[in-house]
Amino acid sequence: MKFDVLKINHLKRNILIGVVAVLIISAIVLNFTRAKYRTTQSIPLVNGTINYSLADLNIVAITVDGEASDTIPEGNYELASTSYCTYKDGSTIDGLTLKYDSNTKAFSISPYTTKGTKCYLDFTEKASAGDTILGNVEVNEGTPNFSQTATTDEGVYATTDNLGTSYYFRGAVENNYVQFAGYYWRIIRINGDGSIRIIYDGTSAHANGESSSDRQISTSAYNSSYNQSYYVGYTWTSAQRPSSPNSGTASTIKGVLDSWYTTNITNQGLDDKVVSSPGFCNDREMRTGYSWSATPSSTIYYKAYERLRTNKTPTLECSNTNDIYTTKVGLITADEVAMAGGVYNTNNTSYYLYTGQNYWTMSPRDFGNWNAFVFIVHSSGYLSGNTVYNSNGVRPVLNLSADVTISSGDGTMNSPYIVS
Repeated sequence: MKFDVLKINHLKRNILIGVVAVLIISAIVLNFTRAKYRTTQSIPLVNGTINYSLADLNIVAITVDGEASDTIPEGNYELASTSYCTYKDGSTIDGLTLKYDSNTKAFSISPYTTKGTKCYLDFTEKASAGDTILGNVEVNEGTPNFSQTATTDEGVYATTDNLGTSYYFRGAVENNYVQFAGYYWRIIRINGDGSIRIIYDGTSAHANGESSSDRQISTSAYNSSYNQSYYVGYTWTSAQRPSSPNSGTASTIKGVLDSWYTTNITNQGLDDKVVSSPGFCNDREMRTGYSWSATPSSTIYYKAYERLRTNKTPTLECSNTNDIYTTKVGLITADEVAMAGGVYNTNNTSYYLYTGQNYWTMSPRDFGNWNAFVFIVHSSGYLSGNTVYNSNGVRPVLNLSADVTISSGDGTMNSPYIVS
């Protein structure tokens, strides 16, 4: 009948429409799935475990420093080059890039182009930034002659500080440039705890021997008061030194440095990359044969004067713990200047600490004629002294954490170490 024919035609049409719809949907799903497997897949790792919804990717084995593990390691780890992935049949997939971020705990694989991939992850502890830097230099044996200026690239030497073995750069070195917080710095030394001590060097890279006021943040008095011997202190009380580190009245220069640090480091979210544990030595020990007094009747000299002016024997060890300021910003010490190649009253315009400007150190020199004196680096590059109320350059010194990541660079002026 005509009604039956019409009913059959409608049925055929509905079936055809359904088939076409299924084909379209299948094509979309297939295309989406194929596109998905062409892109990098990221796996967030929560509390050291893998949390990933794609069943086609299997983490088959995890090793940490060569030992089998069922968790992702905590701390400063990276994927070793021995990590790899295989196809479902077990054959190795070539050309894959595997990455792991220990900060965000995310693993990524790129490009991910096949189902059934199995990955074998081998984690090793990252080398510290200090190890990376030391890997690019050769450490000299012995001790240099500190009575002579270092005018050439003398490289790196080792000595001891309060935390262990420290490695310091000496002379006209050209491989101690660092870029951090938008500024250029020069490495003074790798501290005994692996942190990296750096000194401010400007908004652009400066060559050794270059005179520039850009290599300091400002000029300032060390202290606005000067007629008591305790004004040589980074902080001070009416005693030889405060009864505990970091206590007492802040010096003028400490206020300048703290303010700069807050603006340029803390407020930029970089405070976690700087550590305070190595500290800064404001050595107020007295020279042999001298006793401390707030207002002595004749000149009194501090221990640094004896070491650097008389004996030419600088040290990185601070003998009194109450002279060690565990702050995140400070100044270079006169001993560090001597180890870098500066000598008392002897010009040196070649080494990396020369800026053509007078600038402060953190080391007391003497008190005489009602004036407190602190060591400075003279504009001609030598160690000298200046009364605390005079204005000299301010060059912040920081200690970068041993765990910071150096993303690129070899420490040269044109390719500084970049702290990411």
